[in-house]
Amino acid sequence: MSETWTLAALWLGLALVATLLSIRLGIATALSEIVVGTIAQLIVGAMLGDAVLGADQSWIVFLSGTGAIVLTFLAGAELDPAVFRRRWREAGAIGLVSFLVPFLACAAAAHSLLGWTAPASWLAGVALSTTSVAVVYAVMLESGLNVTEYGKVLLGACFVTDLGTVLALGLIFAPFTVKTAVFVVAGLAVFAILPWLTRHVFQRFGNRPSELEAKFLLLILFGLAALAVWADSEAVLPAYLVGMVLAGTVGKDHALIRRLRTLTFGLLTPFYFIRAGSFVSVPALVAAPTAAVVFLAIKVAAKIAGVYPTTRGFGAPREEAMHTTLLMSTGLTFGTIASLFGLSHGIIDQAQYSTLVATVIGSAVLPTLLANAFCLPHHLLPPVVPETAPTAGAVPAGKTVGEAE
Repeated sequence: MSETWTLAALWLGLALVATLLSIRLGIATALSEIVVGTIAQLIVGAMLGDAVLGADQSWIVFLSGTGAIVLTFLAGAELDPAVFRRRWREAGAIGLVSFLVPFLACAAAAHSLLGWTAPASWLAGVALSTTSVAVVYAVMLESGLNVTEYGKVLLGACFVTDLGTVLALGLIFAPFTVKTAVFVVAGLAVFAILPWLTRHVFQRFGNRPSELEAKFLLLILFGLAALAVWADSEAVLPAYLVGMVLAGTVGKDHALIRRLRTLTFGLLTPFYFIRAGSFVSVPALVAAPTAAVVFLAIKVAAKIAGVYPTTRGFGAPREEAMHTTLLMSTGLTFGTIASLFGLSHGIIDQAQYSTLVATVIGSAVLPTLLANAFCLPHHLLPPVVPETAPTAGAVPAGKTVGEAE
């Protein structure tokens, strides 16, 4: 048991270092955690061995997966149903081109430029067509854009992109089975009854120190995740849908959302992002960087070619359009999931897997840094409340309205 607590202390220490770096450098915590995970694996692996960091320990895998699921749920809960209904054409069009153009471009590049087999090329297209809801939501939350209509449309577009990714992965590599049908039917039944059930349970038993609300939501998320994995789907997909379904109830309970964020960002997501960073083999990339560089360049170029003109076509100013485009170029959750699916099913080999994961991680870091450094729509940011004596119901000093919620 001593090893478990020592490893937990090491990971939380890395999370603390990443947080301090994010504050110092003014970047999203998720990005600093990815970079810290990569550097930690490089240093610790060189000094003590690759297994010392323990990224494949079952309890770390569980905390990491839980972080991805709850974070994805929170992103879905941020969607405003009224905004999505009003601007579904914009969110749908941006999300569709964000998936389709990189999917075709990266698959073609893998086959024509790198000589990958047809199945491996299609798998590369799927893995690199993604947009990271986790990264985008973390950036939205830290900037306060999650409470703006711009942020809600962007999160809706992310959902459409990743839905296309999951459908492509399923249709190309995991044929429709009885398990899939059971998952779809059961999921539709749960989504239909969940808003009424959640409202009833919360009104009758909520607002107690026992935190029944959190336990209820985790039960739903874990149950649907288990069903999704059983049906050869992805655990985070129903989490996003649950968040969207409950956006009108749970999403408006700011106190509950605040508590879930504390749990998620304080404990769970550091394990997810640091673990994702630890997958990158720096020596392998230094030895053969060409494929990862080619993939990253093509993915970002394809996203720009598809998303930027589409966003401008809906009347977005240039700064907002480029910020949207760069954030839609990020990848992490579904990209690593698709890559791992390909490796475990023999579609790609270890070298190809490392290339894809490195590209996915690179796409999580570079476009986000560029977006926040050069294209952040400052005119949309919620105002920062000046430091004053705290009053009842006041936003804490130095916090944005979105952070206070």
